[in-house]
Amino acid sequence: MIDINQTPEWETLKKDAEMLEGVSVRSLFETDPDRFSRFSIEAAGLFLDYSKNKITEEVAGHLLALAGVADLEGARARMLAGEAINVTEKRAVLHPALRDFSSRDYFVDGENISRKVRAELAKMKAFAQDIHSGARKGHTGKPLTSVVNIGIGGSDLGPLMATEALRPYWIEGRRAFFVSNVDGQHMADTLALVDPETTLFIVASKTFTTQETMTNAETAKRWFLSHGAREADIAKHFIALSTNAHAVKAFGIAPENMFEFWDWVGGRYSLWSAIGMSIALQVGFDNFEKLLRGAHAMDEHFRSAPLRENMPVMLALAGVWNRNFLGAASHAVLPYDQHLHRLPAYLQQADMESNGKRVTCDGAPVGYATGPVIFGEPGTNGQHAFYQLIHQGTDLVSADFIAPAISQEEIGDHHEKLLSNFLAQTEALMRGKTEREAREEMKRDGYAQSEIDRLAPHRTFPGDRPANSILMEKLTPETLGALIALYEHKIFCQGVIWGVNSFDQWGVELGKTLAKTILPEIAKAGEERPVAKGHDASTAGLINRINQIRSRST
Repeated sequence: MIDINQTPEWETLKKDAEMLEGVSVRSLFETDPDRFSRFSIEAAGLFLDYSKNKITEEVAGHLLALAGVADLEGARARMLAGEAINVTEKRAVLHPALRDFSSRDYFVDGENISRKVRAELAKMKAFAQDIHSGARKGHTGKPLTSVVNIGIGGSDLGPLMATEALRPYWIEGRRAFFVSNVDGQHMADTLALVDPETTLFIVASKTFTTQETMTNAETAKRWFLSHGAREADIAKHFIALSTNAHAVKAFGIAPENMFEFWDWVGGRYSLWSAIGMSIALQVGFDNFEKLLRGAHAMDEHFRSAPLRENMPVMLALAGVWNRNFLGAASHAVLPYDQHLHRLPAYLQQADMESNGKRVTCDGAPVGYATGPVIFGEPGTNGQHAFYQLIHQGTDLVSADFIAPAISQEEIGDHHEKLLSNFLAQTEALMRGKTEREAREEMKRDGYAQSEIDRLAPHRTFPGDRPANSILMEKLTPETLGALIALYEHKIFCQGVIWGVNSFDQWGVELGKTLAKTILPEIAKAGEERPVAKGHDASTAGLINRINQIRSRST
């Protein structure tokens, strides 16, 4: 594997950044009237404007050359061909196969997996229709109108985010709840809101051994049985999204109520699979299928569009430019649609778990920055929280602004005001405000000269804060699917450039392993425990402190 930062293409981009250091993006717009049209792309119902990044045609060409050296097109072909590009786990990465409605077939180890995908989708559709029609009922004969999805990570963040985003499409009378945290309060709060006679529990765990998920599932089962149900009734109120048929059956779930997904589907890419059952049950299978079709439209664009006109590729390259050559260590995701309020949290996992890596695919330490810190909140809430740091802080933060031109709820002039803020923030981040402009503004407003001198430094904005704008007509299942797929492919492209494996997550495992060791050392309420040993002084001291407190609890 090449050291990407040792290539001539990388050195050229470093020189580009040095040459542009004294050039403002404002000036690039002033000298180039066609900049907006040349640095924007439309595809799959989305419009991307990345012209407010400090990118010139020359820089774009050099970024594309870097993608060539990294063999981005070859990596894309290998992924879509079902090669085991997840090198540490020796797995294929084929989530696009889950939403491909063409006649195309996908193969893994010589097996046509497309047939399995179609069969599982048909099984999901039949189950959802039975729930919605009332053909499938609870053990007392009442329809199952509430769903509690029990999962964590990709088995929670994706379905939760998509279900919230598609709130206008919710089926009347239905309600979906999501429990992920092993903190018992999360499950207790949820169970207080549902009726055991009308609730369907979805246990989402590929291995059916995930500690948090199975702890919550066992608690839900005990609660269900404590409300008059029998063991045999579990089969009517619990389904599994898993591959461990033996463990599912031992739990009490009927084999026909186990929905499968496969090891070539990573957890954070799994909402398109059976993991999306909670979405289908809340918005209807037809809308779930539209979600998949929207993602497929972006897949087709990513597969076929030339790199310079390819939305995921150019979004990714703009990110590499900002991260590695301009020094942006953080990236904000700022949706100007309240229904997308869980999108930043979803993308935190999708991006940071994928590209938060310090070694390349061949195990060599990287000599450059990889994945940035992802954070965000819906607009305009974030404007009254952390935008201050983005505008005037000492760190460079890049950002994506996302908005629908038309709201699902056009109430008064709410959406016009929302859109005006969406547009104003990207313009302000790009333009900034010079000290001269700040002084002239205060002079026009009648400030005394002494006040102008005192306040001018505080009212000066540096500008040149890189921002992408992603626009859609309306947030629908199709445009949501395209948006999620856009980010999936962007993350993949950046991982290829950095030479990291975007599809494993070994950093998650160490804490899990140590937690299993510590668990037996935590006292139950009112129980005395011996002094903890075998840990560092801090960890042992904290265990002992916790146990002292818990021993006094009743």
